[in-house]
Amino acid sequence: MDFDFSDDQEQLRDACAKWVEKGYSFERRRATVAAGGFDRKAYNEMAELGLTGLYVPEDLGGMGMGPVEGMVTLQELGRGIVIEPLTQALIAGAVLAGYAPDAVKADWCGKVASGEALVVLAHTERGLRYRTDSCKASATQNGESWALTGDKNVVPVGDQADAFLVPAMANGKMAMFLVERSAKGVSANGYGTQDGGRAAEVSLKDAPATLVTLDGQTALEHAIDIGIAATCAEAVGVMDQTLAITVDYMNTRKQFGVVISSFQALRHRVADMKMQLELARSMSYYASLKLNAPTNERRAAMARAKVQLGNSMRLVAKDAVQLHGGIGVTDEYIVSHYFKKLTQMEIAFGDTMHHLGEVSSRMQDTAGVFA
Repeated sequence: MDFDFSDDQEQLRDACAKWVEKGYSFERRRATVAAGGFDRKAYNEMAELGLTGLYVPEDLGGMGMGPVEGMVTLQELGRGIVIEPLTQALIAGAVLAGYAPDAVKADWCGKVASGEALVVLAHTERGLRYRTDSCKASATQNGESWALTGDKNVVPVGDQADAFLVPAMANGKMAMFLVERSAKGVSANGYGTQDGGRAAEVSLKDAPATLVTLDGQTALEHAIDIGIAATCAEAVGVMDQTLAITVDYMNTRKQFGVVISSFQALRHRVADMKMQLELARSMSYYASLKLNAPTNERRAAMARAKVQLGNSMRLVAKDAVQLHGGIGVTDEYIVSHYFKKLTQMEIAFGDTMHHLGEVSSRMQDTAGVFA
């Protein structure tokens, strides 16, 4: 098998890396966090690079690329701990292009690809944990129109987005709708998140909605799996940079007259971090390559990948802070921000324990352990 990246994929990686290096400095990120956790100008710059249209077909105004291109992009954004939610653009582009009626695709896919519209997935509700087969939000139909009522929490940049993809129960079955933030009956209460980003509590009261698909569970599971693959790729970039910062610090910091990287016990800790990073990288590749597989195969692969990434993120983040000592938890030093990013990503789209349960429930081969 050929695991080399194509020339186009390498060019995309280089373009993203250069933008992060030259256009998204740590100082710019700090200013964005201080201003509330979202910079529309930075999001538009990613759109100008074509990143928001990666999963939108070319005939709808996008780039028509696939999961591998999404993976290399998110890895580079992860190195710079970019907080603008490109993952949400990938989800919106894929869901609208794959499930929406032609008229809805024509109205929204081009806007998502160009960055004119920021559409985010609003699916989490209090008390439901990570369930995808049901929700409390409900939809009522009046002729050809729909209205939604319900509350969604921790919606990414919910008070800055232009529209939401909202799962809701319609006639006893989950459907997927698009709701504009400016619509009557929609309110969003925004707040900062642990990683410096932004989220909101979104409330819908008879809010007018556009039907995307009546098979909402299939669309939601696909959306979440795109989010998991993107999160895994982004986490690899975050861990890559976290390890690089830690090694650089150990080659600079002196104790007892020598750099601390000369201490064997600390070198073993770095070796453990590197091993976990490479395990995570392999499972991120696996997740991206399985993103277009049949549903059951895809869902199982995403759960396996998220378990490994969760374990890797926890160890790399913990050891990076411990190897830095006290400075590793100060807001002024960069590694503390990588730590916060990794701890938040560990619970995104289902935490490690949830996905461990998913892996267990989907096991079909006992490997001879049980009769």
